[in-house]
Amino acid sequence: MNRLLSVAIFFSVILLLIIVRLSYIQILRPDSFYSNNYLHTDTISASRGEIFDRNREALVLNRTTYQAFALPQKITDKEAFIKKIDSILKIGEATIDAKLDMSKQWIPIKSGVSQADRKKLAALKLDALGFDEQSSRFYPESSLAAQLLGFVGKDNEGDDIGYFGIEGFYSRDLAGLPGLFLTERDMLGKPIFVGTQDMVSGEDGRDLYLTIDKVVQHIAKSKLLAGIERYQAKEGCVIIANPKTMEILALTCLPDYDPDQYYKFSESYFTNPTITNLFEPGSIFKPLIVASALNENVIKPDETFNEDGPAIVSGYQIKTWNDKYEGKITFTRSLEKSSNVGMVRVGERLGEKKLYEYLQKFGVGEATNIDLQGEVTGYLKPQKDFYKIDFATATFGQGLVVTPIQMIRAFASLLNGGYIMEPHVVKTLKTSDGNVKDINPKTLRRIFSDKTSLQIRNMLKQTVEHAEAKWDRPAGYSIGGKTGTAQVAVEGQYDASKTVASFIGFAPVDDPKFVALVIYKEPKSSPWGSETAAPTFFQIAKELLVYYNIAPDK
Repeated sequence: MNRLLSVAIFFSVILLLIIVRLSYIQILRPDSFYSNNYLHTDTISASRGEIFDRNREALVLNRTTYQAFALPQKITDKEAFIKKIDSILKIGEATIDAKLDMSKQWIPIKSGVSQADRKKLAALKLDALGFDEQSSRFYPESSLAAQLLGFVGKDNEGDDIGYFGIEGFYSRDLAGLPGLFLTERDMLGKPIFVGTQDMVSGEDGRDLYLTIDKVVQHIAKSKLLAGIERYQAKEGCVIIANPKTMEILALTCLPDYDPDQYYKFSESYFTNPTITNLFEPGSIFKPLIVASALNENVIKPDETFNEDGPAIVSGYQIKTWNDKYEGKITFTRSLEKSSNVGMVRVGERLGEKKLYEYLQKFGVGEATNIDLQGEVTGYLKPQKDFYKIDFATATFGQGLVVTPIQMIRAFASLLNGGYIMEPHVVKTLKTSDGNVKDINPKTLRRIFSDKTSLQIRNMLKQTVEHAEAKWDRPAGYSIGGKTGTAQVAVEGQYDASKTVASFIGFAPVDDPKFVALVIYKEPKSSPWGSETAAPTFFQIAKELLVYYNIAPDK
């Protein structure tokens, strides 16, 4: 009798424990239990958005590739297996051998396998080889706009992520939102078809339509490539923009890389020098200072001053580039001959306080907020840290640094009536269901009057027409611009053998349709912007005038 009672008590306790456990699972923590034990979640990948130019020409597309994987437990002859797949994948037998852990059930071999290679591998009829479908980026124009576009790589979890350029800046928009598929499964992991079967729909990434024009990008890159070779320059960049909106029409730098095979290049190739490289602009900065003085009514274009020798500032001699002086000349003539002495006189008229205020208005040391990943701002030291010589050298673009995108943004204000605009490279974002978001031009501030804009444009027109260098200019068109040659500072000293040669120009003068900045770093054939960057600009301008069907001056 006692034994039966003990058994009854034992089973009663077990039953009570089961009841308590079931009550806990079903009443107190049902979500946690089902989530951890019965509910299985699968991620449904979203399709990454594609990228097009302003005319809907494809720049970045998606294409189907495959991940090849091995099932080690099905391999009967490891050596033969390795030789066969390496004959097609070409990744090295030793590499494949190192991947194959025979104790595992599934081993990734290579991702990004093309459809052609998949067919070849499938023809081998290897039971231990399988494929998972993937989506990968394809750049139909190859490296046409590599540093502008960026590329797609992997993050620490192995998921796709954009790096650099547009792919990096707009990575979340392009990536979209993955969907979720929840299934209730039994203890063996098999679906319970009468159980929970929920799907949370994802959203494919947004397509981007750029301000970039593929034709203009081709023009810019082809002329830059020819110039790099002709002038034996270390690096080079071209930016072309609409000065009224600061829409970027073309942006290219060399050397660059192939975004389809980015993994073959070092990281130094990925950064975009137009937004990451700081340089002393030199004489291309002079029109901004002249315009500031015009705007403050402290000089007039045809007003004269005496250029009778070097300017003396705090004991330093500031000379003209050729140490020649013309005596009584106008401020327009001073800009034409790029006189540093003349610029010191302009700075004296403007005054230190106003000069510093305009440096701030130009955006020196300020982010332009261009929609590209990796922009640097540089630095404008406080006014209290400026010496008199610093103010003097700033008037001709030395002793301060800017990025190319900061320079062209500031210069565009001379052409568009005095407005500092926010540059951008994306014009429209479009969702998979057709919703469109336009990115409109954004005005940040106005720094010049219409009168000043007209005056400085005409002065820059005369600067081109009266230049000592005889450029191959397109006949019948009014073009304005300015050369620049700035020595490169090495360990605190300027190296006369190393320069940044530049030219910034626009056309037509009365109603500018484009502004272009050409920069060569350390050209060997000639250090001067007038003999390197300027000819490249005029080659670009010739083609743009035709492409945009701009009529000659009447």
